[in-house]
Amino acid sequence: MKLGEIYELAIRMGRENDPRGAEEVERVLEASRKEYEEMKEEDKPFYDQEKLVNPYSDTRILWGEKETEVRSILAGIDMEVGEVLLADRLREKGQAVDLIMSHHPEGKALAALHEVMRLQEDVFCRLGVPINVAEGIMAPRISEVRRAVLPLNHNRAIDVARILNIPFMCVHTPADNLVTAFLTRLMEEKAPRTVGDVVKVLKEIPEYRMSLDTKAGPEVVVGSDKKRAGKVFVDMTGGTSGSKDIYARLSQAGIGTIVCMHIPDKHREEAEKHHINVVIAGHQASDSLGLNLFLDQLEVQGVNIIACSGLWRVSRAEQQGLPVPAGQQKTNRKRKK
Repeated sequence: MKLGEIYELAIRMGRENDPRGAEEVERVLEASRKEYEEMKEEDKPFYDQEKLVNPYSDTRILWGEKETEVRSILAGIDMEVGEVLLADRLREKGQAVDLIMSHHPEGKALAALHEVMRLQEDVFCRLGVPINVAEGIMAPRISEVRRAVLPLNHNRAIDVARILNIPFMCVHTPADNLVTAFLTRLMEEKAPRTVGDVVKVLKEIPEYRMSLDTKAGPEVVVGSDKKRAGKVFVDMTGGTSGSKDIYARLSQAGIGTIVCMHIPDKHREEAEKHHINVVIAGHQASDSLGLNLFLDQLEVQGVNIIACSGLWRVSRAEQQGLPVPAGQQKTNRKRKK
């Protein structure tokens, strides 16, 4: 596959699984197009024109040409300077690495992380929180994340990739959309009665079973196993943690249990105050699940995946009936044992 094709696939899969729905995503893109059209000509060269076709500011090709042929990817959750040097070392040893793929954003994608947090406003609205309230609650938190990112030396890993001439990209919100859609469908299908049942559903998934070995598996942090789950909300996309002030509104909207990757302590206290159960699924396992669902689509095109930096690679390609290349089928079967 070409690097540009991988990038376009990430955007397409992110949109297909976006919890806002297709119409709202298109409105986001249309707003970007209008913003660009109304800019002064002298300002247009500085506009991130990827926003005209890609609604996810935290997903970008950060180094490399779109026409680059990609046959082997070094993929991980956090791909920083050390992982870029690992890619170069693997090349020295004769292992092909045509692309470094990070889940968490780096470079300009990290600098723009706050922009994707607007997604949360529409998700809360779909749950029953008035959009004006959701926007009002999220605005201070979005500004806080923007200020937190400003002082970071966010281009370090990209500079090393540029010097070593190794293509580099990140796939963040599209992968998070995939894991959100996957778990939401599963919770609807399994309909867990208690909070403990929610945890059991998660433990049926390979990535979450693997996380138990590293003491990072699913656990209840608000509520208890025997409490009834009520309406389960899978909260795993939208950049990073939202506002702690949303829990009162989610309780009023009928949410009984939240399943999330992680939760700050002040958020946990608010959830407890408003009687919302919280299950921490696990950050590394959840990110691995989302990225794996994307990487499966590359694997069936013959792309070799080398997992590192916290990515627990689990292939579902054969389970989905996808045509896995013959050379990779044996490896996938070994993983299942």
